[in-house]
Amino acid sequence: MSFNIQDIRAQFPILEREVNGNPLIYFDNAATSQKPKIVLDAIDNYYEKFNSNVHRGIHTISQEATVMMEDAREKVRNFINAKQAHEVLFTKGTTEGINLIASVLRDVIKANDEILITGIEHHSNIVPWQMLCERTGAKLKYIPLNENGSLQIEKLDELITPNTKLVAVNQISNALGIINPIEKIIEKAHQVGAWVLIDAAQSIPHTKVDVQKMDCDFLVFSGHKMYAPTGTGILYGKEEILNELPPYHGGGEMIKEVWMDHSTYAGLPFKYEAGTPNIAGNIVLGTAIDFINSIGIETIHQYEDELLSYATSRLSELEEVVIYGKDVPRSGAVSFNLNLPGVHPSDVGMILDKKGIAVRTGHHCAQPIMRHFGIPGTVRASFAVFNSKEEIDQLIEGVKLSIRMLA
Repeated sequence: MSFNIQDIRAQFPILEREVNGNPLIYFDNAATSQKPKIVLDAIDNYYEKFNSNVHRGIHTISQEATVMMEDAREKVRNFINAKQAHEVLFTKGTTEGINLIASVLRDVIKANDEILITGIEHHSNIVPWQMLCERTGAKLKYIPLNENGSLQIEKLDELITPNTKLVAVNQISNALGIINPIEKIIEKAHQVGAWVLIDAAQSIPHTKVDVQKMDCDFLVFSGHKMYAPTGTGILYGKEEILNELPPYHGGGEMIKEVWMDHSTYAGLPFKYEAGTPNIAGNIVLGTAIDFINSIGIETIHQYEDELLSYATSRLSELEEVVIYGKDVPRSGAVSFNLNLPGVHPSDVGMILDKKGIAVRTGHHCAQPIMRHFGIPGTVRASFAVFNSKEEIDQLIEGVKLSIRMLA
């Protein structure tokens, strides 16, 4: 690799702490990643030197804060290869981005229209579409799963019809790390004129995302999973589509003129950014992209794939371990259980926590997937660029301890 893992780890102050008397090993990056020092310092820098509202003041620090936030928007544009910076909208995260689109489609989606999702979605890419269908009379359909958790992609031709208006799918599953064939889905959807929303929450930290190449209509992701603060995120939308859709929230910043009996609205991106934004968070999202770019997303992708392959191989050595989606292309995470009577994923998680190892247990906000496998949840270890094979070895020792204690 072109970087030194110890140099990378040294940039994350939280890795210096101990948990339950052991060095912290953090394998819960699919929930939220840890933050490098450059990001932590950038938060302080904004509040100490530039704290001011944006787009409104003529005074110096307001102008400086505005430039910093718009520079961050441009960094995002370049990072995902959007055509225009005004196609990049700041949000609170993936969930808000999906809900924004679901909300503004209320007058677009009609009774008998169809929305297609998949059986491997996070709840945030299921519930908003259920709510939209309840309000409009549209029909919600889904691509079912094969036994191994992959999509039954061969059913696309029968599921996508002239009535399909929107397809919403994650690029990488948060629960299993499975990589979905979004290129084929986008191509099929566009053949009938349907729009496609891609949930990139789990792909954006791990692999190159190019919205023009994939030709998606919308793409959403969260900053806090890619080394940025919580409460930050992005909704990308094609300019021509966003221009024809109505605003989401009403208030300051999103208007052109306000009269007592009517208002006219600002152009993109401000049409969808009502009120005072998370200025510090948005600026620092750009700093997190600087951090990723300093290493290189392709380098990160290669390194994390090595970690995933190593973790999968080591877990496969243990006959008591069941890995879900094992033989399907995956990225970023491995999801498993112990095949022992009466053992719940949380039992394993608590034992690992006593060794200072942070994993996520439960249904991962993806209950339909868990029902597909007939399980209450899994143990999920999810990786970031600061993790190491030595930490995975410690995870394996923790799993072995769990087996001895729970068998």
